[in-house]
Amino acid sequence: MSAAQVLDVARPAPSGDVRPRRRQWLRVVRWGALVAALAAAALVLWRAVNRPSKPAVRYETTPVARGLIVAKVTASGTLSALVTVSVGSQVSGRIESLSADFGSEVRKGQVVATIEPSLFKAAVAQARANNGAAVAALARAEAQAVNADRQYARARALQLEGIASRSELDTAEAALGVAKADVVSARWAVSQSQAALDQANLNLRYTRIASPIDGVVISRNVDVGQTVAATLQAPILFTIAQDPTRMQVDTSVPEADIGKIRKGTVVSFQVDAYPGRRFPGTVRQLRDNAQTIQNVVTYDVVIDVDNSERLLKPGMTANVEIVYAEKAEVLRVANAALRYRPAPGDGTNDAKEASFAPDERPVWLLRAGAPVRVPIRPGITDGTWTEIVSGPVQAGDVAISEVVKEGSTP
Repeated sequence: MSAAQVLDVARPAPSGDVRPRRRQWLRVVRWGALVAALAAAALVLWRAVNRPSKPAVRYETTPVARGLIVAKVTASGTLSALVTVSVGSQVSGRIESLSADFGSEVRKGQVVATIEPSLFKAAVAQARANNGAAVAALARAEAQAVNADRQYARARALQLEGIASRSELDTAEAALGVAKADVVSARWAVSQSQAALDQANLNLRYTRIASPIDGVVISRNVDVGQTVAATLQAPILFTIAQDPTRMQVDTSVPEADIGKIRKGTVVSFQVDAYPGRRFPGTVRQLRDNAQTIQNVVTYDVVIDVDNSERLLKPGMTANVEIVYAEKAEVLRVANAALRYRPAPGDGTNDAKEASFAPDERPVWLLRAGAPVRVPIRPGITDGTWTEIVSGPVQAGDVAISEVVKEGSTP
């Protein structure tokens, strides 16, 4: 339609003719609907052309290469002396003197403390007096027994001659029996008093507290003038560690790792006091007594340590590494690649898959820009790398460890 035609349509018709005017307005409506439909189609086409594309996929990879793998078990433990003895008091009393202190080197039999002995000396004197009285009572009973025996012999002789009666003989015989019984009783009384004397002397000796071993005092729990009571249990005065040049570490190893450790395995450990130094040790014992710590079953592994330099102290925390396998120049892959599992949209839906055996694990390799899943048979691991024992993998391959979806592109 030309401009003249549009003007002609817009020009009002003569008032006497209505039908031409109605046809003109219908023509305008049709053309307007056509224009609106074309505009809507153009908008739909523009949106389809400019619709955001799917997010691009970028693969985080790690190389498959040859290198060293050191498989180890890590655990923490506490240093202690091979033999630690708590020295206590077997008698109660007031501490009169101390002959040892923290860090003192003591010998077996050396007096390290004394308890005020006055009461015990008095007890010894009393027990000695009681024993003397018992000995005297025994001598008296024996003398009476001798006299009773003579009386019985005389009464028997008289009774045989018909001078003494039978009742007199019986009386003499009974007296002899009583005298003999008194002798036996007196002898036991002497033994009892002697035992009391021995106990009193023993308690007096216990006032001098001696070291039972050669070693070093690592703790002192009393002071001079303090009273100790040994009524229910012996109070601990000192703790002595034998031979501080030899120590041990008691570690807690989880049950999942205990089967990897053997007696005689060489280990190394660190302590916070010397962060830049590693100390050697040797596994001496794997104890069967299990302990549950935070729902984890652990076993005590005892490690012998040479402390000739006297740097290590009892009670230090040791961070132990127990190496149970070591291989050099083996084909290895990062553990992150073994943990990777594809998700929808990772671009692995159409990837080629390989068959698996029960002892194999999947690894996704990036070959020619496309992910390929291959089976491998893993070996030892150090927590970061895992040995590849067999599988269609070689050095130089690239394994997928993560997939990153980048932002939308226009």
